[in-house]
Amino acid sequence: MSAHTIFDNAPIGSIIAWSDGTPQPPARFRKKLAAWQSSNSRGRLIRKQGGRGVGNVLLSACFTLHEADYGASGVVAIRVHRTFSLDSKLRFTIVERPAIGSVRVLDRAGDDAELVYLATNEADAKEWLTRHGYPGAVLQEVTADEVGADAVEGRAA
Repeated sequence: MSAHTIFDNAPIGSIIAWSDGTPQPPARFRKKLAAWQSSNSRGRLIRKQGGRGVGNVLLSACFTLHEADYGASGVVAIRVHRTFSLDSKLRFTIVERPAIGSVRVLDRAGDDAELVYLATNEADAKEWLTRHGYPGAVLQEVTADEVGADAVEGRAA
């Protein structure tokens, strides 16, 4: 799928894989493997941003994936996010959609909101919020209408 298809059809909270189409090198070639992994990985869709202007510069629409967290003893030291423009030449696949009835915890209301947690239900979301202070957080339930776009995956993009 193209980046446009992901932007238009993947619900926030989906697991998205991306690839440049090259074969994975053998593990013994550590540098080549590391370079390959930067263009062939997966992450959770946490934000979609429409095109916007900053001064005289127009920024195209994009989406952001949460790729990984690094830390120790339950403390996250580094969070890796990847943002892709709709002009990206990479190929994308929806690996998993969020479960119907799960609840998204967004950091704020509005179009620029970012997913901070995907809870299994509303009670889980509220309990998570008591431990992770997001005063402007918004809870949003995943509906069947959002997840029911499975037919899109079969079409050529």
